[in-house]
Amino acid sequence: MTAQDQYAAKRREAGEAVGLIEDGSHVIVPTGVGEPPTILETLSERRTDFRDITVHQILPLREYGYYDPETVEHVRHSAYFLGGPTRAGAQAGWIDYRPSYFSEMPALIRDGLFPADVVVAMASPMDAHGYFSLGLAPDYTMAALEKARTVVLEVNPNVPYAYGHCHIHVDQVTAIVEDDRPLLEVGLPQIGPVQEAIAGHVADLIPDGATLQIGYGGIPDAVVMQLLEKRDLGIHTEMFGDGILSLVESGAVTNLRKNVDRGLMKATFALGSRRLYDFMDHNPALEMHPVDVTNDPYLVGRHDDLHSINGTMQIDLVGQCGSESLGPKPYSGTGGQSDFVRASNRSRGGKAFIVLPSTAKNDTITRIVPTLTPGTHVSTSKNDVDYVVTEYGVARLRGRSAHQRAEALIEIAHPNFRGQLIEEAEKLRVF
Repeated sequence: MTAQDQYAAKRREAGEAVGLIEDGSHVIVPTGVGEPPTILETLSERRTDFRDITVHQILPLREYGYYDPETVEHVRHSAYFLGGPTRAGAQAGWIDYRPSYFSEMPALIRDGLFPADVVVAMASPMDAHGYFSLGLAPDYTMAALEKARTVVLEVNPNVPYAYGHCHIHVDQVTAIVEDDRPLLEVGLPQIGPVQEAIAGHVADLIPDGATLQIGYGGIPDAVVMQLLEKRDLGIHTEMFGDGILSLVESGAVTNLRKNVDRGLMKATFALGSRRLYDFMDHNPALEMHPVDVTNDPYLVGRHDDLHSINGTMQIDLVGQCGSESLGPKPYSGTGGQSDFVRASNRSRGGKAFIVLPSTAKNDTITRIVPTLTPGTHVSTSKNDVDYVVTEYGVARLRGRSAHQRAEALIEIAHPNFRGQLIEEAEKLRVF
């Protein structure tokens, strides 16, 4: 049977394909825009037909009907990272949160610690050889394909055919659902004067020829806008977004000075505009790979001059970062921040930047605190944090004493809170 014959035999209506999911199954969904909306909407509509289904995903982007506390005995969500649709449910306790380093998720799936019975994913149209590309988010999905007994693809002509380790052959697919709706687009975050000031401090420390990992958010994208005149930058990142695309289009990114994967960009998921997805399509300059390739600190640390830029919500005077919770209330997730901080620390000439505004809520709350709010989840440890940047400057913590760390962090805190921080630091005997 040819690949085209197999495709035709496996094509299903969404309801029929969803009916292949057995009660008690653990369903794996890729990151962000890699989620298949037609399949998940159909699962939501029919959720009371099922029993004990768990849907696992990092960073969902849409509000699905199965996010429903009244029907969790039918379909329940398990979050590897929280987004707007799932945050309230996790804080209320009817959505489960599974913390882990992003880089380790494939291993957790292979070891059976993250169960994977079914994979549902967005895919490009099949090529002449019978392969689909899952290039929007190969992340942990490729590992799940090794374990799953059922694979349902939502094939959409708007999905780019990306290169890298992100392909599945029609032989491995159980059912195919077709849809042609436009892909979800996510614009650049809003950038204000505080973000621009922080970005200026970071950009000054990034040399020509650096390899970049850039997280999502106003500050990382503000940094990008100040790197447009740099030369021969390289990209090895977790998320490929419009900010990075702007660097490529400006000519700042050539990847020619990378000592690993020279001439090539790598990422594990894409999130941005139609322009971004078009850029990815059949582009040999970009490869999409599983997250244990893009984020593993040992592998990534082989890149010289690796510069990572990631945000946090709160940091204490010894350098502990609370990037994923508000006190004990989960807000986002561990993600890849610690992966890239550790990779940058391993890199020859590398720098790891943790960036944050000095205050929150119209300058009424300091984000640099004596100790983290009780119950805060520590995302990146004091032993890993290197450069911390606010709009007031840069504090380098790595290798410094507790006293020196407190002193450096207080210097970049908002002036309104420095006196209070000094008093608290003296009480803690670190100042």
